[in-house]
Amino acid sequence: MSKPKIAISLDKSLLDQVDSRVDGTTIRSRSQAIEFFLRKGLKESSIDAAVLMIKGEHQPNLLKAFNGKSLIKKQIEFFYNNGIRTLYILTQHTPGINNLLLEIENSPINVQVIEKDAKGNADALLALRSSLKQSFVVMSGDTYNNFGLLRMIKKHLELDKLATMGLMSIEKSSKYGNAVLDGDLIVDFLEKPKAVASNVVNAGIYVFKPEVFELFDGVHNLEKDLFPKLARIKQLVGFFTHGEYHHLG
Repeated sequence: MSKPKIAISLDKSLLDQVDSRVDGTTIRSRSQAIEFFLRKGLKESSIDAAVLMIKGEHQPNLLKAFNGKSLIKKQIEFFYNNGIRTLYILTQHTPGINNLLLEIENSPINVQVIEKDAKGNADALLALRSSLKQSFVVMSGDTYNNFGLLRMIKKHLELDKLATMGLMSIEKSSKYGNAVLDGDLIVDFLEKPKAVASNVVNAGIYVFKPEVFELFDGVHNLEKDLFPKLARIKQLVGFFTHGEYHHLG
């Protein structure tokens, strides 16, 4: 298949680096070298995989009507519009699982349902460790977020921390995880505290580097175990979503 031809100007030192990668075997020409490294660079500056986490007992929430579609279809639409091309729905087996499978047929992205019984959501997420080799998004399955996820991803990649948490500000924050910020960093995180620590709360959407799995020893729950640990070691970034948020739990 023929490819479109373009004319570009490059700094000579950069062109010399490109030419030095032409080995005659794997990369056989200057054009192939430019295409190879452009593809590699684009892949490293974007994220195309996400995980939607939903308890088996809450699967009916994904089928609820929401803005003219089922919640799961709206969630898939959100991910598709933000560059996600593979979505893992992490849940447990239930008698109604076939209803969910029927609802995600003909999705615009690759959707896989993974059934995993676990003590907590962090234990469940470990089931995907071998599949998540690049940074990835995680979202709570009973929430609907609609905001600039690509901007959140960009911040995650630029700051190069293990995790980025979506945040929002609300008045009644005791029913949510409270985040204490120092600049971009979340320096303390408390899941549904008795005494409110902050009006800045967890929006239920995160971006992780795959290296975060190295901290999962003894971690069963993301909110109660992992996020406080990440905050203590200054590896948790906050990002205000400034968009639409609904909790259908």
